[in-house]
Amino acid sequence: MHLKKRWVAKALPDVTIVNTLAERLNISKVLSSVLVQRGIFDYQSAKDYFRPDLKHLHDPFLMRDMDKAIARIDKAIESGEKIMIYGDYDVDGTTSVAITYLFFKNLYDKIDFYIPDRHLEGYGISSKGVDFAADEGFTLIIALDCGIKANDKVDLATSRNVDFIICDHHLPGEELPSAVAILDPKRPDCPYPYKELSGCGIGFKLIQAYAKHKGLADDLWQKYMQLVVVSIASDLVHITGENRLLAFNGIRQLRKTPLPGLQAILECYMQKEDYSVSDLIFGIGPRINAAGRLADAKHAVRVMIAEDLDSAKILAKELNETNDDRKFFDRNITIEALQMVADTETENKRSNVLYKEDWHKGVIGIVASRVIEKYYRPTIILTSSNGKAVGSARSVNGFNLYQALEKCSDELIQFGGHQYAAGMTLEIDKVPAFQKKFEEVVAASIATTSLFPVVDYDVEVPFKEITPKFFRILEQMEPFGPENLKPVFMTNNLFDAGLTKIVGNNHLKLHVKQEDCVTTFEGIGFGLGEFFGQIKAGNRFAMCYTIEENTFRDIKSMQLNIKDIRIIKDQNEDMMDD
Repeated sequence: MHLKKRWVAKALPDVTIVNTLAERLNISKVLSSVLVQRGIFDYQSAKDYFRPDLKHLHDPFLMRDMDKAIARIDKAIESGEKIMIYGDYDVDGTTSVAITYLFFKNLYDKIDFYIPDRHLEGYGISSKGVDFAADEGFTLIIALDCGIKANDKVDLATSRNVDFIICDHHLPGEELPSAVAILDPKRPDCPYPYKELSGCGIGFKLIQAYAKHKGLADDLWQKYMQLVVVSIASDLVHITGENRLLAFNGIRQLRKTPLPGLQAILECYMQKEDYSVSDLIFGIGPRINAAGRLADAKHAVRVMIAEDLDSAKILAKELNETNDDRKFFDRNITIEALQMVADTETENKRSNVLYKEDWHKGVIGIVASRVIEKYYRPTIILTSSNGKAVGSARSVNGFNLYQALEKCSDELIQFGGHQYAAGMTLEIDKVPAFQKKFEEVVAASIATTSLFPVVDYDVEVPFKEITPKFFRILEQMEPFGPENLKPVFMTNNLFDAGLTKIVGNNHLKLHVKQEDCVTTFEGIGFGLGEFFGQIKAGNRFAMCYTIEENTFRDIKSMQLNIKDIRIIKDQNEDMMDD
């Protein structure tokens, strides 16, 4: 059954600004409105948006402690010290390690990398990692995408004569670790003008600073922007400001001169001429993450730092096989989880807390998200690990998961996370009590509006506005991502053009028209087959959608990717909820 969704229109911007920008740029008022909604008000800001130029990269030495970090690296290289590049096991962490390792390995050979084991060491800096560094004679650790709250681990390292440079993008705690240098734009005392860099972005600023300090050629550090765009796409950081600049140029670089490792991973996913940000999200991201979930995340780094395509392809093949295993676990556990929900479903149920001892720990977060796709409510998937129940939680729009877990803390050994995602550990015999308590907390506090997915749309647009020029300009708004999402449009009073049908597993293949527009548009609505009968019966309808390029048998065309459909029972019906 298709989940009913709330349609929410974004606030319409000032008409005068929209009209002026549309005239200045020679674009439609619809597209001008979308740009103004994104903070683009004049010709110069539009130029910077559509043509992000590397000359606008910020000076890396604006970042607090960058001078200290460069000085300490200089000292290590001049003294012949062993340097360890340390990063987390996800995409951002492994790309951070790859970018820093590749750059410095070209300049210095006493360097190696370390990725903690997800299941044995957990997130961030581990005591095991610090001890390994000290035992192996490393005297400098450059930590990336982690470390900003690792005060005790940095103290341990200091006691063992190992220095730390921390490169992180997460919010710091009240007290910073006693590292030699801490690069983090979110430090309250950091004047760096852009605060939303990914962890790999911080690593990029470090190599940019070192190259500037040494007077190295630009191509020795700029060629690694393609690793930054992988991290930006996969870590869901804002695609604004400097991130947009890095993503725009990084994706161009990836298309033109890809690193062997990235090319090999992408070819496992799909061979094509022009890769997009969505290819990075669905092609590279899951494969890198699979290494950390099911195997060893160091393998993902080895692929990305491969020196030639032949060796990269061999390594990428193993990575792809691990991802196939991940998909197998993901698919089968999701089927089991959905059946468990169906078996216990009640009318007033407000949460899902599911436990099975043999579910694979590495995919339970993914499964929680899958369950929410069908049953839109806060969901926790639990499994057994080392004699305890461990879980991964995902939330829904507007519900604070972390606050709910705080109210259940008596049933938990530990928990952590944020509003929309969290993890926890508890005694196995406490699972029933936790299920009961969490349901009570959610039922008492969740708003009715949070039980329905939201479709946010930018603006209503008549079909006659959607011309080839309109689509060309839309394509130039890429790369898309948080704070620069692909525009979602709403069009009302549509009707079947005669060829609408169901394809695949209940997907709706639409041929649709609107009065006063001669063009027939094709669209695909995944999982929207239930609307087929009413549309074929001649009912008018409205839909929210994005516009994409579809390639079939080497022929490219516009296609509408339909987010939701509403059958219009009353021609005066308002399509907007909020």
